[in-house]
Amino acid sequence: MTTFVITVPGTFLTDITGSTRSTLERALASQHTDVSESEGLDLLTLREDNTFSIRLEVEAPDRYEAELTATRLLTAALREAGIKEADAPLGPPAVTGIDSSL
Repeated sequence: MTTFVITVPGTFLTDITGSTRSTLERALASQHTDVSESEGLDLLTLREDNTFSIRLEVEAPDRYEAELTATRLLTAALREAGIKEADAPLGPPAVTGIDSSL
């Protein structure tokens, strides 16, 4: 297995509160560990125009599975934070880091 850091962009179509943001970050915290933290990557970057980037660390056999897993995790976390999918459309995920034991 390989550890991938996946960045998923998106846009909040409605403003999110500080507590909603905190709930989202807590829901994703377990996916932001050694690789992403050692590289100084923030879990959530939220810009003034409500566009955002989420960086998640996932274990997967390949890039495709890593991107799918990250998207599923983010979708579930958004739901947990009370954000409807229609209110936070996601862009295509991208691999922004790899840590392999090979």
